Amino acid sequence: MSGEQDFAECRSLLFTIAYEILGSAADAEDVVQESYIRWHRASREHIEHPRAYLVRTVTRQALNHLRAARRRREEYVGPWLPEPIRTGPDVSEDAVLAESVSIAMLLVLETLSPDERAVFVLREVFGYLHHEVAEVVGKPEATVRQIAHRAREHVRSRRRRFQHDPRTAEEIVGRFLQAANTGDVTALMGLLAPGVVHISDGGGRVTAARRPVRGREQVARFVAGVARTSEPGARFELASYNALPAVLCRSGDQLDYVLIFEIADTRIHGMYAVRNPDKLGAAVIARPLARRRNETWKP
Repeated sequence: MSGEQDFAECRSLLFTIAYEILGSAADAEDVVQESYIRWHRASREHIEHPRAYLVRTVTRQALNHLRAARRRREEYVGPWLPEPIRTGPDVSEDAVLAESVSIAMLLVLETLSPDERAVFVLREVFGYLHHEVAEVVGKPEATVRQIAHRAREHVRSRRRRFQHDPRTAEEIVGRFLQAANTGDVTALMGLLAPGVVHISDGGGRVTAARRPVRGREQVARFVAGVARTSEPGARFELASYNALPAVLCRSGDQLDYVLIFEIADTRIHGMYAVRNPDKLGAAVIARPLARRRNETWKP
């Protein structure tokens, strides 16, 4: 098999790893492209298993990007949210993959150190063994085991799980849009869980709430207020982002925001509004994701 074919076969897996480490589709694409250049220049005479070699290359490049991005995110204006990715129904069929790319999980991963995040993603999401992860990140296996344990406990104490039936979720989102457009605060409150949270990411580029809005009544009134000030003729489209139900809002040809919902037990528990134009440039592109591997590890 040619080098081009080897890389093409792995591309979805490589993008998924990079995205889960970085929380940015644009940065993940940059990492994959950088890794392709390195792969193209590499001597393949001693590369027995291309997939293992490429996973190592992408992970190390993603770690370099993440360490640089951490400094930028410390100066971010308002709440920071991951860059949303449009996902197909196949992602939802893999429960581990679906949870790993959810906004809630990516926000938990953001609280880990770069090494903890990479180790957790490779071990818990992609199922690599400790000695394999050690080869990828360039650390002793004993150290990787400690990092993996620490990261797993950290995530376990903070993760929120949401399971939804797609048909029910679509109905709830439809009712939400109708109530928001009519300004019906009572109807909105009936769709929201008591501890619901609404987070807006404008990045200082557009108008957005600088702090999360929490609580059923507060969120309902906030949503109704946003709807009142929306551009006339705004169009809404139901979609799936990060394996969750979502709505795209457009004014003319411009995508104004992506609103992602966490739904469980017929109630909305979380809403994430990504409004920063820097995160919307490629938001309509469907992203093929992959998690499984089918070969012996040998970089």
